Amino acid sequence: MSEPHPAADLAAEGDVNLSPLRRAFEAGHVHAATRALLDADAQHFLHQSLSTPCFDALAACEGIWLEDVEGRRIMDFHGNNVHQVGYRHPHVMAAVKRALDTLPFSPRRFTNQPAVDLAARLVALAPDPLGKVLFAPGGTLAVGMALKLARLATGRHKTLSLWDSFHGASLDAISIGGEAVFRKHMGPLLPGTEHAPPCDPRGCRFGCGGTCNLRCAEYLEYVLAKEEDIGAVIIETIRCTDVEIPPPDYYRIVREACDRHGALLILDEVPICLGRTGTMFAFEHYGIVPDMVVIGKGLGGAVFPMAALIARRDLDVAGDRALGHYTHEKSSVGCAAALATLEVIETEDLLAKSRTLGAQALARMKDLQQRHRLVGAVRGIGLLLGIELHRDGVPARREAEQVMYHCLAHGLSFKIGQGNVLTLSPPLIIAPAELDDAFAIVDAALTAVEAGTA
Repeated sequence: MSEPHPAADLAAEGDVNLSPLRRAFEAGHVHAATRALLDADAQHFLHQSLSTPCFDALAACEGIWLEDVEGRRIMDFHGNNVHQVGYRHPHVMAAVKRALDTLPFSPRRFTNQPAVDLAARLVALAPDPLGKVLFAPGGTLAVGMALKLARLATGRHKTLSLWDSFHGASLDAISIGGEAVFRKHMGPLLPGTEHAPPCDPRGCRFGCGGTCNLRCAEYLEYVLAKEEDIGAVIIETIRCTDVEIPPPDYYRIVREACDRHGALLILDEVPICLGRTGTMFAFEHYGIVPDMVVIGKGLGGAVFPMAALIARRDLDVAGDRALGHYTHEKSSVGCAAALATLEVIETEDLLAKSRTLGAQALARMKDLQQRHRLVGAVRGIGLLLGIELHRDGVPARREAEQVMYHCLAHGLSFKIGQGNVLTLSPPLIIAPAELDDAFAIVDAALTAVEAGTA
C-alpha cells in the first residue's frame, strides 16, 4: 500500500512537514546533536507549514555549501533564492563588516552614502523610464509598496494577478497570490483582487495542447476590458516555483493591454532578478519595460534582508503618503551588502556565467529526460531550472518527494514546486564540475526511485 501524501494544495510548495517520507529521512539521518536542536526549535517556534518543524540544523555556510551541525556538507540549490553570489562571498562580507564598524544603523529621516549609491546604481541598471526606488527589508513588503503606489497613481484599488502565483505571505500578498496553501482559511482577503489563469502550457485552460497559443495573455485583456477599473496587473515575470517560462510574445500582449486599459504593469522578480535568468532583470528577455519591478532576496548578498521597488519616474506621486515607512528601509548595512553584491555580479561576469552554465544544465536535464521515465518535462532559463516528474501522465508528487530526500541524503538540497517539479536554483558562482556533481546526484536519485530502492 502506498503511503499517504499531503493534499495537492498543501503539496504545491513541496514538503509540508506532514509526510511519512519526512519522518523516514529524520530516522535515518538525524542524530543526537541535531535532534536536540530540532526539538528545541519545535518547542519555541510556532509551527507552520513549509518551514517549521525543520528537518536539519545548520552550523556554517560558504560558497555553494551548507554545513550541518554534524559536519555534513550540502550543495544548496534552493537557498531561498538569496545566494546568487554564494554564501560568505569575501567582497560582500568585507563591505558588511565596514558598514558595521562605521554606521550600523541609519534612523528614518536620515540618509547615508550606501543608500544613495545603491539607489543610483539600481536606476542606472534599470531601463527607462524606470528611475525611482524605495527599499524595504523584504520582497513581500516591497510588493505591498507597489500595490499602494498603484492605488495612488491610478485612483483604482482593483488588481489582476494569476492563479498559482506567489507574491509573499502577508495578507495583502496572499490576496493577490494564487496558491491555496497560503490563502486557505485566511479570508476575508483584500477586495478587488481579480485572478486569471497563468501561462502554463502543460495545464492550460485554453486548450493550447502543450504549445502556448497566447490565449492566456489575451484573456488578461478580456478581464481588463470587462472590469474597466483595474489599477494594476501584477505577475511573476517567470514563475519560480515551477519554472514556467512564458513565450516571447506573452508580455508584449500584456504590456499593450495594460496601456489600452489604463492599468499599471507590476512585475515581481523578487526571487529571479540579479542574473538568475541570465540577465539582470528577467523582463529583459521579453523586450518590454514594466511600470514597476520588485526585486529582492539576492539583493542582500545572502547576508542582509533587502528588497527594492523600482518605478517609473512619473509615478513619484506619494510625497504626502507613507508607502513603506519601514525602520530598516535605508539600512546602511543592507545597502552596503547590496552594492557589493552588484559589484560581484559585474566583476565576476555572473550574467554570462548564468547563461553558459544554464545551457550546460539544460543539456544535462534533457539527457535525464531521455533516460528516466519519471521525467516528463525539463525547462530552464539561465540557472533557473525545473525537472517535472510524471508517472503514467499524472504528476508524480510522491516520487518527487522521494527524489528530494534521496538527494538531500547524498548532499544536495533543492525545493519541490507545484508538488512535482524539482526546482533547482544553484548559486551563480558554482563551478562547472560542481554542477555536474549535482546532476549526478539527481540522476542516481531518479534511478533509485524508479527501481523502488530509494
